[in-house]
Amino acid sequence: MSARPVRRPTERAALAAVCRSPRRLPPVPALMAALLDANERRDREGATLAAHRVVRAAAPEVGE
Repeated sequence: MSARPVRRPTERAALAAVCRSPRRLPPVPALMAALLDANERRDREGATLAAHRVVRAAAPEVGE
């Protein structure tokens, strides 16, 4: 019985696969609510992420 190596995708292949798959963003009002919630909780990373997702959802050509 010979052991065959298990092939795993490389980081480059995984990133390429993610880039090919379309991902739908939540509606802008839901993202704005997340942004307000992050601001209330003083979560800077969450606020930054929510703000970027709002821009991407409102103007899809920006992310291209």
